[in-house]
Parts: sequence; C-alpha cells; structure tokens
Amino acid sequence: MTELDRLVRPGSRIALGDGCGTPVSLHAELSRVAAGHGVRVVLGWMPGRTHLDAAAFADTRVLMGGQGVRSMVDSGAAQLVPCRLSAVPALLRGPLRPDLLVATLVRRSDGLHLGAESSWMRGLIEAGVPVAASLSTTTPAAEAGPPVPARQVTVVEETDESPAEIPNVAPTAVDVAIARNVAELVPAGARIQVGPGRLAQAIVGALEVPVRVDSGLLPDPVVDLDAKGLLIGEPVAAYLCGTRRLYEWADGRRILHPIETTHDIGRLSASGAPPLIAVNAALEIDQDGQVNSEGIGDKSAGMIGGHPDFCAAAVRGPGLSVIAMASMVRGSPTLVERLSRSVTTCSHDLDIVVNERGITDLRGLSRSERRATLLKLWDGQITMEG
Repeated sequence: MTELDRLVRPGSRIALGDGCGTPVSLHAELSRVAAGHGVRVVLGWMPGRTHLDAAAFADTRVLMGGQGVRSMVDSGAAQLVPCRLSAVPALLRGPLRPDLLVATLVRRSDGLHLGAESSWMRGLIEAGVPVAASLSTTTPAAEAGPPVPARQVTVVEETDESPAEIPNVAPTAVDVAIARNVAELVPAGARIQVGPGRLAQAIVGALEVPVRVDSGLLPDPVVDLDAKGLLIGEPVAAYLCGTRRLYEWADGRRILHPIETTHDIGRLSASGAPPLIAVNAALEIDQDGQVNSEGIGDKSAGMIGGHPDFCAAAVRGPGLSVIAMASMVRGSPTLVERLSRSVTTCSHDLDIVVNERGITDLRGLSRSERRATLLKLWDGQITMEG
C-alpha cells in the first residue's frame, strides 16, 4: 500500500492542484487509487497534459477548464461548473470542500511552499485541508505565502518533473495591429492584465511606457517587459504560465498570490491605486457587447476564469476594461447576432473594444448607440447565427 492509498479514503473528495505545476506524475496513481471507491475529484485550470482517468472517479467537477480537461468536458465525462475565478475559493470552502489536496510543493530554506501557482490552493491550506505532496526539485519557488504547516503535509513522492511549458507562438499581422491599438490605451505607470498567447506577446511588444503587471496568469512576455526596462516593481499573479525562460526568471521571486488577493475586485478597483487596464480576449461578441470566451457551439475552447472579475474591476476603478479580438476568424466575423454559448462577461462590464481595424469606446453610449458603433468597427460584417 502506498501513502496515497492510505490518504485517499472511500467516498472522499480530492482537489487536484492545477496550473502548469499540477503533479502530473501522480495523475495515473490517483486514478488507480480512486477507482471503484466512490472518490470524487475537483479540478481547476489544467492547461497542459493530464493522465487522469475520469472514469475512475464517481464524480469529476471542473471549475475552470483548459486543454488538459477539454475532451473530458466535451464528452460529458467531467462536469464544468460555471463560476468566475473569484468565486472558486467560496465553492471549495463550501459545497465542494475537499478532504485532501494533492499538489506540487517545493522546498525553501524555511520549509515547504507552493511553487508555480498559489491559486485556490493557498486558501485550502489555510483552512487546514491535508496535503498529499509531490515534492519537486525543478518547479520554481515563486509563491509569496508562508511555509505550508508540516503537520498538514505528507510527501508521497519526490520528482524532477518540471512544470508544463506553454510554448510561444509568433504573433500574426492581425495580432500586431490589435496590439498597437491596445498600446494606445495604456498610460505610463498603469497596471495591466495580460494572458498567455500570441496576442499577449504582441501587446507587450507594442508597449513603450513603463507598467506594472497585475494579472491572474503570468506569461512569458513579462520577462520581455523586464528586459526592456518597462516593468515596474514585482508582478502580482496567481499562476505562472509559460516556458522554462519564465520559470527561471520567476524562481526565488515572491510574486504569486492566492485568488482571494489577485481577483479581489475591491483591491483591483481601489481609487488610490494606479489605473488597471484589463485586456481580455473573446471568441465572440454580440451587438450589445456581451462576450463569450468559453467556446463555439458545443465545443469548449476557453473558460470563464478571471475574465468577468477583471472586467468588472476595471469599469469600477480609474482604468479601462478592454476586449481585444480579431474581427474575423476562419473567414467569419466574430461580431455575431447571437452568441453561440452563454454570456461570459456582461456588456455593462466593457469600456473599450479593439480589433485590428481600430478602437471603439462604449462608455456612456445607449444600447442602440453601442450596436451602431460595434457594427461600424466590424465594417458592417456580422455573423447572423452564433
């Protein structure tokens, strides 16, 4: 019998540490231990590969999404719970409270710590949930929190497996055009929210003023900002999301914080803080300005995540809530008559919409004026059926 066999009890609920640092080396073992014992599992953001067998669990709940769980969700093997990221800690303290957290930890001089993400895990640790730890020798030590209390931790393995790497893809000409338009909206000294992917790289490349980074995910382009001398202070984020270059840069920095901090709308929108320029992508936007970032039709392609949190914070505070997206994808306009899935972010939480053609400011406009200005930005092109 292994330590994991001893810790995972029949009928229990397990929370599996998420992000690029999820303990992939324990996924198959956890599935084996759970099979046939009525064990339930809760998953967060799973951007990389996973070796979980959803059939081994009596119930699989996904609170965020990601490439690693997309097939589970689309097949019905896992249930996707619609919730903004700031609501995840409350769910995990309440109806989805786990009996055990399985997570990756790293060793510092003062004890064991979370490493490549803080996310919702720090809240569970503070609530006293026991931790089955994969102790990593290669994961960056980037969390700002205190050591995990030794009495809560059982080390079930030691590993040299590194966090998943999210490769960089070169921005397209459209991405570069969008990024130039976004850069016009960012004043010197502002806080910016950025995500992973081509567009984030392009936006960072287009910035010519010093900025702070206040985000949910921290991608590789933050290293470029620092190299250009445009990064003010240390970033604030919940997850690292990038390549070895980012992980090496982040190692030893105390820059990762729990969701209760990173996605606190009151903190993000505080009037005395530098303006927050929240830049979020979308898959579709309708003529009223409602946004879908979760998928097209019955296919999952994104997640709710912190999208509505940062948008709501930016419209409340001294900054801007910006939706940045290409006007066309695979030959079809991304402005639609009706969204093909549920609304991720409400129209009243948008200030500015940017595509490669230009910028439109929705602030202070009526519903009919919004429809007209969005249609103009898309040059009259619209998908009639979302």
